[in-house]
Amino acid sequence: MKKIIILILITTIYGAVFAQDFKKTGTAGYVFLELPVTARATGLGECSISLADMNSSAVFSNPGALGFTQQKMSFSATYAPWIADIKNYATSISYKTQFGVFGFGAVMVDYGTMPRTVKLSGQRVYEQIGTFSANSMSLGLTYSKQLTEKFSFGVTAKYVKETIDVYNAGNMLIDGGIIYYTGLSSLRLGAVIQNFGTNTKFINSEFKMPVMLRIGAAAEVYQNDDNKVTLIVEALHPTDSNEKLNVGTEIELMKVFTLRAGYKFFYDEEKYSFGIGLKPPVDMPVYLDFSYANYNRLGNLLRFTLQLGVL
Repeated sequence: MKKIIILILITTIYGAVFAQDFKKTGTAGYVFLELPVTARATGLGECSISLADMNSSAVFSNPGALGFTQQKMSFSATYAPWIADIKNYATSISYKTQFGVFGFGAVMVDYGTMPRTVKLSGQRVYEQIGTFSANSMSLGLTYSKQLTEKFSFGVTAKYVKETIDVYNAGNMLIDGGIIYYTGLSSLRLGAVIQNFGTNTKFINSEFKMPVMLRIGAAAEVYQNDDNKVTLIVEALHPTDSNEKLNVGTEIELMKVFTLRAGYKFFYDEEKYSFGIGLKPPVDMPVYLDFSYANYNRLGNLLRFTLQLGVL
């Protein structure tokens, strides 16, 4: 019966996205919401929605995974120098109660400052008269609950805003996701719909939301008391581009070191990535993650994440 319910839920999510007639490429706004957030997810080729141990970072990938956290409190902070001197920041925090897990996540993309120019009268040249700035941000509140030993769901309500000079556009969006352990060894399935919301306007131009449907699976193909190897696969259906496929693997050694690698299919520039994780042997859970992602002609990107927990 539970499997039937899960199938109906996934089918409903799938239909909610595909029923909309999004056929044009590059027509959605708030595209910063499609950027990977944590170093762990980036190192795995953005395969993270079926991982149940993301702790507070789950608010960025699959709010349903937050219900499986074993930590009373969790905190993460991420920094990434992006393409063209763009800076990407993110932070999250979660708190586990008897009623469920509550979380908060914030993402900011700083595009820096740019020269402000005006055309000189009667000439074909421009004069610089100052500078202006641009940035994007997302602030989200998450609730997640583990209903059984095998199933957890979560939902995030977030406010997103993009600003350039004195102009801005804001909107309220919803993320919803689940994780389900199938009972077949360690195999679990994840499904999430991200950035679901109504159209909004920037000045007088209306644009759609970057709605994303993700379906993934993960399983440990080898595991003992100290080491484990996890394989992950994830399929994506974005509203503003073609379908994509990500695969990743994570190798945990002695419960201290973690090696990660990922590969992306059907992308224009993004290809492979890898990462390293370190969990120092201290009483309080501390995780240090680093990732490297290849963007072909756009260069290589680094990302750093610090995560702390309280058991």
